[in-house]
Amino acid sequence: MRESAIKVGVIADQTGPLSFAGIANANVAKMVVNDINAKGGLLGRQIELHIEDSATIDSVAEAKAAKLVQHDNVDVIFGGIFSSTRQAIKGPAVVKGRKLYIYPEQYEGQECDPLIFCTGPVPAQQVDPLIPWLMRQTGAKRFYLPSADYIWPRILNRKVREIVTANGGSIVGEEYFPLDHTDYRETVRKIESSGAEVVFNTTVPPGVAPFLEQLYDSGFSRRGGKLVCTYFDENFLNMVPAGHVEGLYSCLDYYQGVADRFSAKLLSQYNTLFPGDAGFTAGSACSGLYRGLKLWEAAVRKAGTLNQDDVIRALEHAKIADGPGGPAEMVPGQHHVRMNMYIAQAVNGRFTIVKELGAIDPNERDVPGAVDASPLRAAS
Repeated sequence: MRESAIKVGVIADQTGPLSFAGIANANVAKMVVNDINAKGGLLGRQIELHIEDSATIDSVAEAKAAKLVQHDNVDVIFGGIFSSTRQAIKGPAVVKGRKLYIYPEQYEGQECDPLIFCTGPVPAQQVDPLIPWLMRQTGAKRFYLPSADYIWPRILNRKVREIVTANGGSIVGEEYFPLDHTDYRETVRKIESSGAEVVFNTTVPPGVAPFLEQLYDSGFSRRGGKLVCTYFDENFLNMVPAGHVEGLYSCLDYYQGVADRFSAKLLSQYNTLFPGDAGFTAGSACSGLYRGLKLWEAAVRKAGTLNQDDVIRALEHAKIADGPGGPAEMVPGQHHVRMNMYIAQAVNGRFTIVKELGAIDPNERDVPGAVDASPLRAAS
């Protein structure tokens, strides 16, 4: 009797303000799963992919996570971009469903659950190296923090404040707005009057484009101001006129300009399969989703079973020799990934890598009971 398919659930924002990213993530899931199936599947079984559209609405993501657990009975769940979406998925998937959940996006860190693994960069891999480098390179010391009002900007900004002040700088302004806020004229005036030399942006779609336009129109960059946004990638560059983000600094685990042979081959494969505007990028979680799927595959092969406790124990030590941006490995006990990081700058509508940082540890705290204890017992 042939064994049933392995079921993988993916929640992606295929409609709504983050659709350009969510469509790319769905594409990555299809590409990776098709590759695995074409090579004989996993443990002798084919993978059955269940992709759900969260529509960039957290309540929809929550409902889709419940469907994947209760109706589709998936073996693992991937997805989510906004940290609030991760939290929405976590309720039905992890807290109630006791299901392994792999979150692929760069985020604020501090997720610490035995059933959750995070495969995107965290502040120790973005803010810690980027800000001191930027201050040394430019001499800038005065930072302004315009922000969306949810968990990622608030926690990330605490880290920004810590690193800026430790390096002799200061935060001259910090504001929070609804995600769909569009009138930033007063904030731009405050930025001008504060003498800010760096705007560290954590506004997000749909509000980020109006903010960048209004900041550009104020002449901030023409006066020598520096713009930083750690989630900006090639997909986000395509959202706005190139001039609005000329010179912007970002720090991610992958850019399309990374020159290693595997990264170039992966990008070529993706572009052949999925031509169009939804590109393979890091800030949109494509790199983290690819990495997460391949680390999970490695863990299942190592465990030799789909038993969730065994897969989690194997995932604690999972490694991939090749991936977007380079090799990656799970840090035992932390449920986060050691990976290569890059600083890049937007020049004429493209990102140019200005600093290869090499492999950086996530430096997240250990998950209680992560390595030796059963994750289900530890979480109960």
